[in-house]
Amino acid sequence: MTGPKTVPGIVDAHHHVWDLSVRDQDWISGDALAPLRRDFTLADLAPQARAAGVTATVLVQTITVPQETPEFLALAADSDLVAGVVGWTDLTAPDIAETLAGLRAGPGGEYLVGIRHQVQSEPDPRWLVRPDVLHGLSAVAEAGLVYDLVVKPQQLAAAAAAAERLPDLTFVLDHIGKPPIASGSLDPWAEETRRLATLPNTRCKLSGLVTEADWGSWTTQDLKPYADTVLDAFGPDRLMFGSDWPVCKLAADYAEVIAAAGELTARLTPAERHEVFTGTAARTYGLTVTGSPGPPQETPCA
Repeated sequence: MTGPKTVPGIVDAHHHVWDLSVRDQDWISGDALAPLRRDFTLADLAPQARAAGVTATVLVQTITVPQETPEFLALAADSDLVAGVVGWTDLTAPDIAETLAGLRAGPGGEYLVGIRHQVQSEPDPRWLVRPDVLHGLSAVAEAGLVYDLVVKPQQLAAAAAAAERLPDLTFVLDHIGKPPIASGSLDPWAEETRRLATLPNTRCKLSGLVTEADWGSWTTQDLKPYADTVLDAFGPDRLMFGSDWPVCKLAADYAEVIAAAGELTARLTPAERHEVFTGTAARTYGLTVTGSPGPPQETPCA
């Protein structure tokens, strides 16, 4: 299978896969994350995604090793579900432009739509505006790719500064910036997120909410103030749904996550919901869309 995939339905703009026999996921440690310490494959995901009305996905990097991205591109080329890959490469490497060109020219390279780095693990809250990082981000923009932001609230200011300095690069905020949902606190996360959203080259993923809430007792009402904040700040045409499977399984299964997203967007018009569940992801990542998705079931989730 070659060439970009056509998206006729819902896009899941954020999920992962891993095979522990190929490579360890060293971030999966401790008793709390034990449910994730097994293989999760596209064969595991596909029936759940199809049952929820998802017809295309974006596969996102999990660890910072160069071998993972070519593997993910090969998976996308052989899959009728994965429509794009957000990979990893070292943003600080002097030869980043050549590395990106090599990935685009390799097997499945047409499925590379973006780059991501685990900025959330960087001790420097201003890492994104270091000169070497900005040079790497410029190369991402010149390659016609998107940059996914996985940051903590205290790193949002630097994310906004980087996005302001690089207006030609589209920045996608993963997991709505990882707000402290379990505590019920909104600021300073909400204030910093609204500031980021004022920049026209920014987008946001309605993803990762359940794992920032209390894993055992969350309700959609717990998530609603945070979802409403990004809906109002970015608007439906800059917000996209992502399941964050299989990490979401710490707090909810796939059907519960997509049902919660349906409930959290119930106030939108059908056209606006189409944007959140298909249109924004398709435009941002360069996917081809035909038709309209059926809206997710608006069944309340516990």
